[in-house]
Amino acid sequence: MKAMHLDTHSSPLSSSERPRPVPGKGELLLRVHACAVCRTDLHVVDGELPNPKLPLIPGHEIVGSVIERGANAERFEIGARVGVPWLGWTCGECSYCKAGAENLCERAQFTGYTRDGGYAEYTVADERFCFSLPDQYDDVHAAPLLCAGLIGHRAYTIATERPFGGEAKRIGLYGFGAAAHLVAQLAVADGRTVFAFTRPGDVVARAHARSFGVAWAGGSDEAVPEPLDAAIIFAPVGALVPAALRNVRPGGIVVCAGIHMSDIPSFPYELLWQERVLRSVANLTRADGEAFLALAARVPLRVDTTTYPLEQANAALDDLRAGKLRGAVVLVP
Repeated sequence: MKAMHLDTHSSPLSSSERPRPVPGKGELLLRVHACAVCRTDLHVVDGELPNPKLPLIPGHEIVGSVIERGANAERFEIGARVGVPWLGWTCGECSYCKAGAENLCERAQFTGYTRDGGYAEYTVADERFCFSLPDQYDDVHAAPLLCAGLIGHRAYTIATERPFGGEAKRIGLYGFGAAAHLVAQLAVADGRTVFAFTRPGDVVARAHARSFGVAWAGGSDEAVPEPLDAAIIFAPVGALVPAALRNVRPGGIVVCAGIHMSDIPSFPYELLWQERVLRSVANLTRADGEAFLALAARVPLRVDTTTYPLEQANAALDDLRAGKLRGAVVLVP
């Protein structure tokens, strides 16, 4: 099979012919139809996440069809279309798994990081961590749902379903990319007022945000017109944390939705005082995936995509790194 793989930290991906993988016990062999490119892939390739499997085939937003089943794999039929997310395996035995927090599993394995992913013509996945996909999304438009959608929805749920402080009516989204353009639609459908923060001076991104019905779009260095009840930070920029805290009301929450962020600068305690909350989101659970994909089947989402052939994965990563793209990026073998 053709595959794009990372051999050393902070180097371009290499292209080569590799043996097609063989599914093990409980695994599926999938023919990859589409794999979205996530900012987490950049963090892996650029060496910002420690200890990836090397050599590594990146990619964790995979849509494929089942062509072979390993022993005891019985959940999906041959030919079934499935989605493969970031969370690729958990132990089921640690205290986190037993408490329903498998996203924090002590021995978790992650697709495209500690397991080979979808920047290839074929991949294998543990069938327990594969999802059925809503029929109304084709392969290219379903792929971004598997991380931008899933993690975005988990962050959105945490930001809006709180045990104190009331329901969030005004929500800010920092970094209007693959995840934010989906979350904005969920928030608007829920009747919330959405404020989109982009890179300073990025008028194209602001116009893109406005096309989703946001009430306001401006630079991340700007003060919001009215206090926010909640804010979600998708951009991996630590300086956005105090900026977001400055824009949320007393009792409001700031959720950091990325797996990696530059250092957060010091800030005065008064920004956190008055019971403001600052927290992170880590990975996802299978329950998160089932809930979001069911929601995506009911609430039609516009998934903006730019496609690249598999062999142009390095160009896709470069364009994502440079902020040249709107919506999600998808590789097509």
